[in-house]
Amino acid sequence: MTTPRTVADLSADEARRIALRAQGFLGAPDRRSGVRGILRHLGAIQLDTISVLARSHELVPYARLGAVGRKTVEDAYWQDTHSFEYWSHAACILPIEEWPHFAFRRRAYRNRPHWNHDLPDGTYDQVIKQLRSEGPLTATELGGAKRTSDWWDWSGSKVAVERALMYGEVVCVERRGWKRLYDLAERAVPQELLHDELDDTECLRRLVRLAGRSLGVGTRADIADYHRLKGEQVDAVIADSGLVPVSVEGWGKPAWADPAAVQTPPRGRHRTTLLSPFDSLIWERARTERIFGFTHRLEAYVPKQKRVYGYFAMPVLAGGRLVGRVDPAREGRTLVAKQVTLDGPKAVPAVAQALAEAATWVDCTNVRVERVDAPDLREPLTKELARLLG
Repeated sequence: MTTPRTVADLSADEARRIALRAQGFLGAPDRRSGVRGILRHLGAIQLDTISVLARSHELVPYARLGAVGRKTVEDAYWQDTHSFEYWSHAACILPIEEWPHFAFRRRAYRNRPHWNHDLPDGTYDQVIKQLRSEGPLTATELGGAKRTSDWWDWSGSKVAVERALMYGEVVCVERRGWKRLYDLAERAVPQELLHDELDDTECLRRLVRLAGRSLGVGTRADIADYHRLKGEQVDAVIADSGLVPVSVEGWGKPAWADPAAVQTPPRGRHRTTLLSPFDSLIWERARTERIFGFTHRLEAYVPKQKRVYGYFAMPVLAGGRLVGRVDPAREGRTLVAKQVTLDGPKAVPAVAQALAEAATWVDCTNVRVERVDAPDLREPLTKELARLLG
C-alpha cells in the first residue's frame, strides 16, 4: 500500500500525550456521561474471568473516573440494552449502536466451514425455540454449560447458543454471576439497529475510524489490533476512514491519527491509577513498548516459577508514564501488594497513591506491602501509604 503524504510530524512525546487523551487519561473526564461515556469513548471494553481487585471491565472505568460504584458500573453496561457482548479485540462489551458494524464478522462466522465443537442435530433450533418462549436464559438454564468438569467440554446447548451468538441470532444481554445471559437479538437489540445491511467495506471503514479515534494515533498494526482486524482489511479502507497520515518520531513505521487529536494539543491533568492488564491503553505489547518504553505481559497463564512480576501485575500510570507494577491480592479488608516493581525512588508517591485509592475503592482499610523489587524502597513506600490511609 502506498502511504500518502503526512499531514503532521509528531514528536514521540506528542504521540504519547495524544494516546493518553484518546484513552481518557489526560484531561478532566466527562463525569456526566459516566461509565457509558467511557464505553462509547473507547469503543470496546474487554471482559475477562480473572477477578483480583475487581473484574477487568470494572477496572477500566475506575482507572479513568476514580471510585465509581461497582454496581453503578454493571448497571451502566447492561440496563436498557445500552451495550452488547461480542468478539472484538477479544470478548468485549460494545456500545449497542455498533451492532450494525459487526455484520461483517457475523457473516464470516456464518460462512465458517469448520468449528472446534460439533453441533448435535436439532440442538440449535431447540435452543432458539426455548429462548423465544422462556428467555433470557443462561447456558445452564438452557440445558447445561458443560458435559464434564473440563472447561472445554461444552454441552450441545452451550455449543448451539454460542454459535447463535456468533451468528447474531442471539445476544448476550448481561453477565449474571459471570454467566452470560442470552436472549434473542430480535427482542434485545433496538429495531433500528437490528440489521446486517452494511457491506463489509462500510463495516471495516467504521471500525478502523473508531480504532483510530480511540487510539488517537497508531500504526497499521495498532489499528488492526484494536478490533482484531486483518492488516489487509485495514489497508482496504484506511484511505476513506477519515484518519489522516502522520509521522511519529522514533516509530519507524507509517501512522494514522484522528484529525481532531492532531488539531488540538493535549493538555490537562494526568490520572494516577492502577491499570488492568486488559486495559485498552496497553492492549498491544509492541505499542506499549514503543510509546511508554514499558514491557507489559500478563503472567496469569505463565507457570508460577517463571513469573517475573506476578500473577496479575497491574501497571501503574502516573504523570503520563508507566512507573511501576503492583501484583495485588485481597485478604479480608486488607489490600495486599504481593510484589511491587518501582521505576526508581520518584515512583514511590505515585504507586502509594494508586494503591491507597484502589484500596478505598474496594472497601479495604489497610494496604500490606510484601515484596518490593528494590528493597530499599519498601520503607518509603509503606510510610507514604500510612500517611495516605491515615
